[in-house]
Amino acid sequence: MSPVLQVRRLAKTFTMHLRGGIELPVVADADFALRAGECAVLGGPSGAGKSSILKMVYGNYAASAGEILVHHRGEWIDLAAAPPRTVLEIRRQTIGYVSQFLRVVPRVGALDIVAEPLVGRGVDRRQAADRAAALLCRLNLPERLWNLPPATFSGGEQQRVNIARGFITDHPLLLLDEPTASLDAANRAVVVEMIGEKKRAGAALLGIFHDAEVRNAVADIVIDVAGFAAGGKAA
Repeated sequence: MSPVLQVRRLAKTFTMHLRGGIELPVVADADFALRAGECAVLGGPSGAGKSSILKMVYGNYAASAGEILVHHRGEWIDLAAAPPRTVLEIRRQTIGYVSQFLRVVPRVGALDIVAEPLVGRGVDRRQAADRAAALLCRLNLPERLWNLPPATFSGGEQQRVNIARGFITDHPLLLLDEPTASLDAANRAVVVEMIGEKKRAGAALLGIFHDAEVRNAVADIVIDVAGFAAGGKAA
């Protein structure tokens, strides 16, 4: 399979403006590549920089140095140097993301939240809703909750909405930040199955999994982030 993501000499330093401009380096010279159909897991101790790397790949954090090359619409784009408009376009078409936290517009029902990424890509609203319903059903979210805003849901219920929203599209690259952290064993198993299906469909996945059983089930390679740590604690 061909590469989808290439990270070269990636570095991140945080500047603590409220502490006199102290600089806190957290990642230095990170190098790795990810191929289609492969799931790579960022491994290493807490504070090694796993979340910082994932957020730089998605464009939430600006890189201090290095390259984040993403294969987008037949060409390589350096996300570390791309303008905001390009980053947003790559998120729409190439990079999906499942975070630990559900951030949505208040008063919008769970079904519409899950369907929205497909609607935003031009899919018929009814077809998108059908796909969203299938995912929510698979993740064992009770149908009585589908039209309710997730703000009052339990943590596990919110995370299932989050996972369904992230998995509903066919992005070539999917980032996973502790997607199973709030789930029970049955739903963790469902997510492991869904990751396997993404891999078989040719998607590349890059994730953080503190659950060793899940990590062992999904990882094709483990990237030891400790080797890229620059000292200090990562965000």
